[in-house]
Amino acid sequence: MKNVTYIEDVNTWKEGFSFFIDVKVRFSEVDMFGHMNNTVPFVYFEQARIDYFKSLGFMQDWVKPDHETMIVVADLQCDFARQVYFDEHIRLFVKAGEIGNSSVDLHYMGLNARDDICFVGRGTMVQISKRTGKGAPWTDEMKNRFNESPSGSIS
Repeated sequence: MKNVTYIEDVNTWKEGFSFFIDVKVRFSEVDMFGHMNNTVPFVYFEQARIDYFKSLGFMQDWVKPDHETMIVVADLQCDFARQVYFDEHIRLFVKAGEIGNSSVDLHYMGLNARDDICFVGRGTMVQISKRTGKGAPWTDEMKNRFNESPSGSIS
């Protein structure tokens, strides 16, 4: 993938993924030409990261009203490699890239049934205090869970 600054070597980068979800492109997600609207991958990214965070055991705490922290999106981008059409099945992979004090750079990859990369993305998520709105550091346990790289899929 050329001109994608967060990917140095696509083969090495691709091998680092293990967690994915399956999505099917719905009719409402395509334009009059039958290909997926360019806003749709961001919805898929959200679905994948929520399931990824659930698999790590984080989401279950963040959604509790009395829990101290929650996660927010700081930035998000998508780079398109090929068109995706109505009714295609996409495996949407997600993995943790760089882990900061209270942030994590998540990477995304959408593969079609032929294992072709259709789109890739990345985004910075920040754990914040619900009370102050400021960054809340990851615990050592959370950092370890990111590094354990969960595998498998959620349908």
